[in-house]
Amino acid sequence: MGKYLMDEQETSVPAGLPGPQASLPLSERVYTNLGNAPLINLLSGGSGHVLDVGCGAGDNATLIKSRGWSGEVCGITYSAAEAERARAHMKECWVMDVEADLPKSLLDLSFDVIIFSHILEHLRYPAGVVAKFSQILSKGGQVLIAIPNILSYRMRLQFLRGDFRYSPEGGVLDDTHLHFYTYFTADEYLLSESTDLKLTNKAVSGSVPLCLLRRHIFPTAWSKTIDAWGERNWPNLFGNQIVMRAVKQ
Repeated sequence: MGKYLMDEQETSVPAGLPGPQASLPLSERVYTNLGNAPLINLLSGGSGHVLDVGCGAGDNATLIKSRGWSGEVCGITYSAAEAERARAHMKECWVMDVEADLPKSLLDLSFDVIIFSHILEHLRYPAGVVAKFSQILSKGGQVLIAIPNILSYRMRLQFLRGDFRYSPEGGVLDDTHLHFYTYFTADEYLLSESTDLKLTNKAVSGSVPLCLLRRHIFPTAWSKTIDAWGERNWPNLFGNQIVMRAVKQ
């Protein structure tokens, strides 16, 4: 499964392809972005073995390493084309369906960090997938999860217009999304079968609609302060994505 990020600072487009990605099968799509910084900000410690489930072209691995992380980073993707690019940034990248049984080559390993960045909403049984991968997470290890918020103010306005259309170009209503979550339901559903995981952090990244004030009047620092205030006080309204950290007990 490729990387699907919906933050406005990140893109989910096929590398090197001018046309819509919908014409390509999932096994041939390549999703690239700058890495999911708000999610990686939740990562604690500075070393350990990392597994990025739905790693895309390896952008989170690049981001993690740029922050001085010491340890091997591996990934999983459904796309052979993505895996080819991701291996330039990782020790190993498996091409597989994450809802299938884990191969012995993975079951024999143990990871200190497992990342699910904008992949779980694409799966038929996401809570089961989180629980399954928890088997190869070391005690005290971290799970980082990022998913889009279906009830951000942008989506609410879209729904008020009577517009609920899936899109082949990514985003909250990506045409491969099977599940939708809010700030208040994300951990309830996604960690429901992982009794060994304890939620330690839950936050959002997004923005307050400042429009022209942001572009032409307010200093950048003011806009960032207002965004942080909105994310903290009304996460389900101003959060574009939900980011979570859980630790294995």
